[in-house]
Amino acid sequence: MHITRLYNDKKKTADEAVKMVKSGDWVDYGFAMNMPQCLDAALAKRCDTLYGVNIRGALAIFPLEIIECENAQNAFTYNSWHFSAYERRCHDQGKCYYIPMLYRNLPSYYRNGLTVDVAMISVSAMDSHGYFNFSLTNSATSAILETAKIIILEVNPALPIVNTGAEGFIHISEVDAIVENGDGKLAMLASGTPTETDLMIANQILPEITDGATIQLGIGTMPNTVGKLIAQSDLKHLGMHTEMLVDAYLDMFQSGKLTNKAKNIHRGIGLWTFCLGSEALYQWVEHNPSVASYPVNYTNDPDIMKQIERLTTINNCVEVDIYGQVCSESAGTRQISGTGGQLDFVTGGYLSRGGKSFVCFSATYRTKSGELKSRIVPTLSPGGIVTDPRTQIQNLVTEFGTASLAGKSTWERAEAIIAIAHPDLRESLIKDAENMKIWRRTQKIAF
Repeated sequence: MHITRLYNDKKKTADEAVKMVKSGDWVDYGFAMNMPQCLDAALAKRCDTLYGVNIRGALAIFPLEIIECENAQNAFTYNSWHFSAYERRCHDQGKCYYIPMLYRNLPSYYRNGLTVDVAMISVSAMDSHGYFNFSLTNSATSAILETAKIIILEVNPALPIVNTGAEGFIHISEVDAIVENGDGKLAMLASGTPTETDLMIANQILPEITDGATIQLGIGTMPNTVGKLIAQSDLKHLGMHTEMLVDAYLDMFQSGKLTNKAKNIHRGIGLWTFCLGSEALYQWVEHNPSVASYPVNYTNDPDIMKQIERLTTINNCVEVDIYGQVCSESAGTRQISGTGGQLDFVTGGYLSRGGKSFVCFSATYRTKSGELKSRIVPTLSPGGIVTDPRTQIQNLVTEFGTASLAGKSTWERAEAIIAIAHPDLRESLIKDAENMKIWRRTQKIAF
């Protein structure tokens, strides 16, 4: 097989390639950094000739032309597994729909029944053996391409080639068409500037982390803040096992804290399934043998996590009720992100020998009118999604302390959770707990 000849035979312009899409098709754009740009723009130009095309994607970092083009909703329906800020705005405008998922199950959704008529995935340049690397997004990419009837790759030479432990590449012989994105750019994700509250919460968690722990950080400023404080701490010999690779891990590596040498499995190697961050982060993962991408059904599998000693998982949320139910993805009925892998890691951290799981959040927020509101509520807001059931929560953290919930009764939970609420708002929560029959009157005096 002459791979150069095969490559040239399959190379098309974006306009030529998207002619493979028919009305009524299910088209898959992949996830985050492997969502296509040229192919998206070319497909949008077919807006007036197509109808009923359903498109799946997730964490879109740049605007999608199939959403922005005129009369888009007659031709295309865009559906996301996990909202970025852009997709959230589109959802608010009725231009995007959410697909509920548990992230570790995403590959099985495809392999066990989802239809993919055409997959359009952005990949790195082909190597000398004819393979295209999935680069910054392993996730469920292999499962999507295995399921697809037609595979179109958008080659973006800006995408780094990364070390992969499994399912991180595809061979040219398996591809139907190739489109070159010569002007390909990489989206950057700013880590955000931590607030004073973020730092207070991070400082609650830091003493709970031990030397030799393996760290998972969820998406958002608050978990990233914990990682940056770890980089400045005296902790040693830390490991990485995460779904999302963010800049805080690079900070930990550069400060000598992240070595992966104390891990009892995958010793010496940090595992991740998708990467979003700075240019420096993308340069760090390129051809780096000490970090490896794996499919999400491996990184997020609690059965894998329970084999990792001292796994410490750190995530954030939107709202918590006094039963211990956690909402991390919606504000009432308004979808703002997604379930993602939070429940995967909440479960995995608890199952790990010596492991710990933390869900952190600021105790309050202010409305547009300036009113102080509690993120700890009697029951979740109407329509609020239970991302983590009360049965799986180990530790909740605010700037006012940590509530350890595993194995505790409803009144013990109520007491522990109210104790980390804003002091000015606790009495109201106690009255709610009393009305809900989950408050012990004898404890009220002690409280």
